[in-house]
Amino acid sequence: MSETRRLLEASAALSQLLRANGIPHAFYGSVLTAVLANSPHSDEIFCIVEGGQNQPHPFRRVRDAVAGNADFTLTHSPWTNRLHVTFRRFIPSIEIEILPAGETGPRHLDSTTVMKLQGLPFLTISEFIRSKLKAWIIRAEDRDAQDISYVLSRYWNRVDINRIPEQDMNHFVSRNTSVGPAWAAVRRKYGM
Repeated sequence: MSETRRLLEASAALSQLLRANGIPHAFYGSVLTAVLANSPHSDEIFCIVEGGQNQPHPFRRVRDAVAGNADFTLTHSPWTNRLHVTFRRFIPSIEIEILPAGETGPRHLDSTTVMKLQGLPFLTISEFIRSKLKAWIIRAEDRDAQDISYVLSRYWNRVDINRIPEQDMNHFVSRNTSVGPAWAAVRRKYGM
């Protein structure tokens, strides 16, 4: 079984629990690029979970949703403020990092920020690029640059320029010149 397929199966199991508890969520990471490219290889997946006013913290919401489910274990690292959900049905197990909406990705997860792919909620193309760009600005990892480049080059016509920090994208394009034409096409589309 391919790594991408394993990540998608683990995501589907987690998504089912979150949906059953009415918790807005969306997946993101290189798994989205793998799905779009029909690639069997992927090793990065995150689940963005909405919290907000009058709602418990996203970590609490996830803990409550998976409580008692034998397929999942949780690991919370308070010193790094990370929550990892481990899907144990596979060997080796699959780990999905939980991220609070607003810190990574959009604050609200709805039809304007989430799209369905293979029956699972993923960040839209614009939100994916925005989140990956934020990560690239901080870490400058090749994986993030490759994901941005792949998605922007192939799906530039689905990018909402209002969701992309222009200064950050200009910096990215100066370091990754192959996406210059795609970014120029997005700018032309919006009359810039």
